[in-house]
Amino acid sequence: MNNGLNILIVDDHPMTVDSYINLLSYNSLGKIDPNFTKSYNCEDAYNKIHLFLKQNIKLDLALLDISLPPYTNFKINNGADLASMIRKKSMDCKIILLTMHSEPFTVDRIIKEINPEGFISKNDINFELFPVICKKIIQGEIYHSPSILQSQKDLFKINFNWDNLDNQILTLLSQGIKTVNLPKYIPLSMSAIEKRKARIKDQILLSKGSDEELISKIKKYGIL
Repeated sequence: MNNGLNILIVDDHPMTVDSYINLLSYNSLGKIDPNFTKSYNCEDAYNKIHLFLKQNIKLDLALLDISLPPYTNFKINNGADLASMIRKKSMDCKIILLTMHSEPFTVDRIIKEINPEGFISKNDINFELFPVICKKIIQGEIYHSPSILQSQKDLFKINFNWDNLDNQILTLLSQGIKTVNLPKYIPLSMSAIEKRKARIKDQILLSKGSDEELISKIKKYGIL
């Protein structure tokens, strides 16, 4: 198992596991020769991960469904717990989490605690796209699928009490419209616009700053 790319795939649906293997075989990963290890629940995956470690076998990639039968003896309740364990014990392993759910607070917690190289909503992928994403992640890219990115944006807006008028102000500023001209486009007085801008800058920049700095930071968050 040491001569190729060691890939662990964990999903409680055997047909799904086999589909992933088929999609990543047949030169989908280029010249890389993959070695696949299957698992269908947290207990079996836990034991196989520890076997890798015991035998000093490098785990290169872990594809983990989040919803899995738990291993209650060791409080491994889902794929995110497995990912956390892998992150602590096998630092070089690239982790891809797959889920049918993309609730903002859950997504945010997983990104903060695990920071997976791939975070994918199953609703966002198809047979053609999946191996392309995996290959990019193996090559060093980070990939969050559209639903995951939208969850991050939604949480951002919740945390900062964002509304549509705030979004319009930032969108117009990003298009080069000067603040003095914003009342022509938005049903707010200049005073109200300035107050909103000041509040946004306090939240995003944590201090005063230019409109250019604000727009740059907002774009980094993916809001615009």
